Amino acid sequence: MPRRTATMLASTLILIALLCAGVLIKVPYSEMSPGPTVNTLGEVGGEPVLQISGHKTYPTSGNLNMTTVRVTGADYNMNLVESVYGWLAHDSVVVPHDTLYPDGKTEQESTQENAEEFSQSQESAKVAALTELKIPVASRVVVSTVVKGSPAQGKLHAGDVIKQVDGAPVEQPEDVAKLVTRHDPGEKVTFTIIPARTALAAEKAGKEPEGSRKIVITTAKAPKEDRAIVGIQAGTDHTFPFRIDIKLADVGGPSAGLMFSLGIIDKLTPGKLTGGKFIAGTGTIDDKGKVGPIGGINMKLVGARDAGARYFLTPDENCRAAASDAPSGLTLVRVKTIDDAKKSLEKIKAGDTAGLPSCSAG
Repeated sequence: MPRRTATMLASTLILIALLCAGVLIKVPYSEMSPGPTVNTLGEVGGEPVLQISGHKTYPTSGNLNMTTVRVTGADYNMNLVESVYGWLAHDSVVVPHDTLYPDGKTEQESTQENAEEFSQSQESAKVAALTELKIPVASRVVVSTVVKGSPAQGKLHAGDVIKQVDGAPVEQPEDVAKLVTRHDPGEKVTFTIIPARTALAAEKAGKEPEGSRKIVITTAKAPKEDRAIVGIQAGTDHTFPFRIDIKLADVGGPSAGLMFSLGIIDKLTPGKLTGGKFIAGTGTIDDKGKVGPIGGINMKLVGARDAGARYFLTPDENCRAAASDAPSGLTLVRVKTIDDAKKSLEKIKAGDTAGLPSCSAG
């Protein structure tokens, strides 16, 4: 065999061996890439994403797209070839697996957590939108979760409305812990509650819930701390003056809150908030309308640009990272609150884009 042919054959065999080894070698990394975007003013599967009943709504136009990031699953192990390809690709990012799934989180645990965050973001989006429109929203403190094996198990249940602790009114979730920790471990604490079923039935009937009951619980000592606990997590539940449903499956996490809020506002107010423009964005939202940072900002920018967006509402804390690698043709608009976002949309609608608050990489 000629030396040149033998050398080429040997090189080819070595390359094949390296590729095979690369496929077999697993590495502790995960990949992030642009996910689909969804117009909160539009439809998915023939159903409107935002469905409002019991209140007048108005026609909308244009796009207010929420954005997503596609990630490899918690239980998936990338191989060396996949990770190298991901590092070289411009529209994906390879990060340490623990960055996305800390503490050895499983696929099932991650999916459950994302679903809970998504549900909470919808709730906060509704509250923020109605508050911005000065539409009253009633709230109440409830039992969010009960720890298995805790003193509260079997006595308190998720959804129970907490009216008082030891006779003291409860107005905020943090009031519950403050009142419980006044006790020493082993002492009794009295909760005045409205059971979840009673509260839900009253809500469906459009009435104030009645029929409170007192529950006495013996406190326990907190793990690694010398304070009293009963083993519940208190939260806030809201009662809306009319029905708002967000119909969107296979999406998780809290980052769509801002865009849901803006979509709700657009549907509940005359005039067209976007002026027919294609606007995308991201950001968590709290009940008071504050916009919070999210992960995977650069992947969301690419997804928005590829979908046709011209403007991107960017959380203030994500601005520097976003501006460092922004796709061409996409204007980044800095937002800190839902009111900021509304004012920027008004400027975009009017064509006054020179006055938009922008993101800087500096």
